[in-house]
Amino acid sequence: MRASVIAGIVLIIAGVAVYFRGGFTTKETVLDVGPVSVSAEERHPVEPWIAGLVVVAGVVLVSTGARSRA
Repeated sequence: MRASVIAGIVLIIAGVAVYFRGGFTTKETVLDVGPVSVSAEERHPVEPWIAGLVVVAGVVLVSTGARSRA
């Protein structure tokens, strides 16, 4: 497979995952004292149209990679 096809597939999967989850979360350790550890999760919302653009970009990469191969 060409690199553009693989990148396109990755973009499609990532865009669909972010669209259905509504964003992503990060986990950060706030306090770490001995055996006690406190962490916080922060949610980062992503607009649905951005996830859609990522999916469209992935489709374009897959189609151009497949077309140039044929």
